[in-house]
Amino acid sequence: MPNRYRLCNPDFGPFGQLLAPHPGDVRKRVKSARKETCAVNINLNPAAATPPPAVLVKDSTDRSFKADVIDASLEAPVLVDFWAPWCGPCRTLSPTIEKVVNEKKGKIRLVKINIDENPAIAGQLGVQSIPAVFAFAGGRPVDAFIGAYPESEVRKFADKVIAAAPPGVAPAGSIEDEIKAALAAAKDGLAAGDLNTAAQTYGMVLQHQPDNVEALLGMSRVYLKAGEAPQAQAVLDTIPEAARTGNDYTSLAAELKLLSEAAALGGTAELQRKVDQAPDDHQARYDLALALNAEGKRVEAAEQLAALMKRDRTWNDDGARKKLLEFFEAWGAKDPATLRGRRLLSSLLFS
Repeated sequence: MPNRYRLCNPDFGPFGQLLAPHPGDVRKRVKSARKETCAVNINLNPAAATPPPAVLVKDSTDRSFKADVIDASLEAPVLVDFWAPWCGPCRTLSPTIEKVVNEKKGKIRLVKINIDENPAIAGQLGVQSIPAVFAFAGGRPVDAFIGAYPESEVRKFADKVIAAAPPGVAPAGSIEDEIKAALAAAKDGLAAGDLNTAAQTYGMVLQHQPDNVEALLGMSRVYLKAGEAPQAQAVLDTIPEAARTGNDYTSLAAELKLLSEAAALGGTAELQRKVDQAPDDHQARYDLALALNAEGKRVEAAEQLAALMKRDRTWNDDGARKKLLEFFEAWGAKDPATLRGRRLLSSLLFS
């Protein structure tokens, strides 16, 4: 049995946690996804789409996903059933979904994708556990569930998707307008802590524009918020050199650099003990500041560096002040910790 995906974890609920891609070299998978998306070429401007024949239940592939799911969902909602031959619960769920879809007489459709033969779309959507069912409407993913739902729950899910689906008319607007709206929605999801929605929406944009810098930055930020710093760095590294500018890139790059430096330091307890026992152990205090920042204790980190500067401004070639400026860059100008740190720095420099 393939071990790429977990089978039916009952705690792995719909959008209950980040559906991160399965383990592997993220940089290679991002490059691979770019090649796949050229074939998939999901179109965020449904106005240009040509609707396929109205088949209620069909098998599909990564290559035909755009026509079978994205374009078709402009006419009626589409359920995408990700399954595999070795998955027992998949064999239970599949006929149940087919029954419910056929009952609806065209109000909703079903597309079935074998993930063993077609792993690209499943990977882009972050599928880790099967059976996994995604609902698409209006050219976008709108809902999902994981696991072998009973018939009554499948029917409720289908009814909810049908009721919430937009009219079967292609929305107006250019590709650029669609991408702009998608990026705004992903940004809102990220700000609200909805990592699933943010990841899926950024992923849809990257399927259409693999080099979209805002989407790459957003996806990297999703990984970072999910506690996956190495994956976040790998995605960030795919951004072209010429595009590595601006506050968003600089802040994210600085934050990842600081986390990387802190990774080998361990927890804060031992470092705090060293500082308490030897207040003039400047390296220990410096390391403590890095570790505190990695734990999200930004104000405390700034205070430790300020204390180090007060004790020895010249230590390590003014290293405490330089690191504090790196903190500000990573946190952003309006972060409360940055404002507090700047006040501490000013009081030291100009008192």
